[in-house]
Order: sequence, then structure tokens, then C-alpha cells
Amino acid sequence: MSSAASSSAATLPGDPPGGRRAMAVWGIGVSVYFVAVIFRTSLGVAGLDAADRFHVNASALSTFSILQLLVYAGMQIPVGLLVDRLGTKKVLAIGTVLFTAGQLGFAFSPSYGTALASRALLGCGDAMTFISVLRLGTRWFPARRGPLVAQLAGLVGMTGNLVSTLVIARLLHGVGWTAAFAGSALAGVLVLVLMLLFLKDHPEGHEPEPFPHQGATYVRRQIAASWREPGTRLGLWVHFTTQFPAMVFLLLWGLPFLVQAQGLSRATAGELLTLVVLSNMVVGLVYGQIVARHHSARLPLALGTVGATALMWAATLAYPGEHAPMWLLVVLCAVLGACGPASMLGFDFARPANPPERQGTASGITNMGGFVASMTTLFLIGVLLDATGDNYSVAFSAVFFLQALGVSQILRLRGRVARRERERLVASRVETVHVPA
Repeated sequence: MSSAASSSAATLPGDPPGGRRAMAVWGIGVSVYFVAVIFRTSLGVAGLDAADRFHVNASALSTFSILQLLVYAGMQIPVGLLVDRLGTKKVLAIGTVLFTAGQLGFAFSPSYGTALASRALLGCGDAMTFISVLRLGTRWFPARRGPLVAQLAGLVGMTGNLVSTLVIARLLHGVGWTAAFAGSALAGVLVLVLMLLFLKDHPEGHEPEPFPHQGATYVRRQIAASWREPGTRLGLWVHFTTQFPAMVFLLLWGLPFLVQAQGLSRATAGELLTLVVLSNMVVGLVYGQIVARHHSARLPLALGTVGATALMWAATLAYPGEHAPMWLLVVLCAVLGACGPASMLGFDFARPANPPERQGTASGITNMGGFVASMTTLFLIGVLLDATGDNYSVAFSAVFFLQALGVSQILRLRGRVARRERERLVASRVETVHVPA
């Protein structure tokens, strides 16, 4: 979409005004997502401890994250429908209760089975946060701010990942498993109270138009209409292809790879995981500003990130020495930091392709992409590690297969999306010409 299309969208009647009130309300919603990410990624710094605590191998350990992501991905379309129907506040409240209960249950789980159930509950609640926050942003800010607001939400989420890396990791080895996870669950209670007291779905005077809901017919219509838009499908594949390399690294396999395969200490490995998060935050701000000004940059940024990620993984895994040099690992982690911001570009294809009453559903479809890819890669890496005797070079080669699949779909859909966006631009100009003064 061109910048002309962006400015046209920005002047539509009823566009929310933004401002300080919007930032305050949106900030409460984002704080819920922040806590959800802390809980989601807390296993990433506790992977080796979980293996010892529950006496499991690599495949069983990966099942924790796979199940959590399976629930998360499976919930995306239902959550999108719920957000479109019930509004942000109700869905966020349900999600907060669920992910807090899951984190608390994980703290006291006496066995592998109960720990799995707790992570599934956490994944269910976590699934309700990001789509709700995206919807909150579209209800409180002008359309022209959409890309930047979405990137800022992702940045805050990565700050939650940073808390996991720096705080929960230290708590885990300072006060122990139960105290660390149970103590962190208090953050869920805090944001639930704030949300119930102060969060509102939309500013006064910008209530959405009543939309009839007719049970299963409504559900089928929402999903079918969203999926028919090539922008929604392209958004899904952009999200699929860009997000998972960093997600897999941060969620579970980064620490074992750096410690066991690269011979680093836990402290040094933790610093490299922190670098991924910091890089994500910086790149997110840059990508958000670029796309807000030049929508045509979306696809080059996404494909460039995929290419850079593949190149750095290939260089690291194929390095001829016993361990890759530190400079190469630093560059790898810095590049992995771009994966999160690149995945947010998927929403910038889905958002303009769908009307306001379908934003939740379309965002849910898009958000499934990266989590399906992450879940698949987590499983493949665990299986390959067990099959090859912990050969990380072979196991992490699964990344290239998923990237190749995603890029092929992006290239297949890009022409259709460009045509549809040109058609919408022409239609909006015609409407502007015929609007009476």
C-alpha cells in the first residue's frame, strides 16, 4: 500500500483521536500482554532445570513448549471471534485469569503430567492477550498510527522476555523453582485489578456500529470473509516465516544450544539471549517508523529479515571449528532480534484488507502463522536431537525447511495482495471525490 493510501485511511470519518487518554488505556492493555510474555517465556530460562526436575529427555522437554504453542495457535481464530463479539476487556480478563492460574500451577506441579496441564492452561490465557491488544490499538488510535502502535506492542512484549531472562532466571537459582514461579504469578493478579478498574474498549463517541451475531452462521461468515482476503493469507505466511527462528531460540532451545553445543556458561548464554531481546526492541522501533511512512517497505523488510536469519544460521551451524566464535554468535543473536518486528509486518497486510468488524478474526488468523511454525520447529528439533545424539547442527537445520515453505507462499500471494490494495486505493479516492462538502 502506498503512503497515499495510508493518509486516505487516516482521514476516514470516525477515526479515533489518539492522545494521552488513548496511551493510558492502551498502556493498561499492553501491561497484560507484558505479563503474559513473561509467563510464556519463563520456561526458556528454566529448560535445563525443568529437565532435571521432571526427569525428561529433549523430546519430552520440547513437549512443554509444543503443547503451550499448540493451545495458543489453536485458540487464535476463536479468540479473534470472541474479541469481535465480546470486546477487548472481557477477553483480556478471561485470559489474565487463565495464564495466572497456569503459572501458579506450574510452580506447584509435582509431576510432568500436571506441569504439562499447567502450561496448556497458560497457553490458553496467553492466546487471548495479543489479539485483544491489537484490537485495542485500532479502537483508540488513528489508522495511520497502526503499524507503529503494533510494533510498540511487540516491543513491550519483548521487554517481558527480557524480564524472564534477567529476573526469573536469577530468582530460579536464588529462591528455587516454586518460589520463583509462584512469586511471578502475583504480577498477573496486579494487571487484572488494573484492567478491571480502568480499561475501556473504545473512547466515548467512537462506539462500533451494532453488528448482528447469529451463532454458527456468524462464525463461518467471519472466518470465510477474512480468509478470502489475500492480505489475510499473506499476513499469515509473513508471520509464519519470520517469527519462529527467534521464538524457538528464546522459548526453549537457545540456552541448551549455547551451553551444550557452543560450550558457553549459563551467564554468557543468558547475556546472548538478552541481546536477542534488546535487538528486537531497537529493530521494532525502526521497522514501525519505516512502515508508518512507506507501506511499500513491508515485503522487502520481511524477506530481508528471512534472508539474513537464514544466512546467519547457516554460517553458525556450518562453522568448521568445534565452537562458533563469539563474534558470530553475537551477530546471530542480533539478527534473530529482527524476527519479532518482521513478524508484526504480517498484521500490516491483514489490517487494511479487513473492515473493523473483522479485525479480531483476521488478526487471529495471521497470528496463527508464527506459532504453528514455532510449534513444528520445536518438535522437529527435539526429535532430531534425540535421534542424532544431541547434534545441534542437524537439529537446527529444520529452520531452513520452514523458511523455504513460507517464502514460497509469500511469493505466490504478493501479486494478488498488491492488486487488491491498488483497487482499494482507487475506490477510496472515488469515494472521497463524491463525498459532499
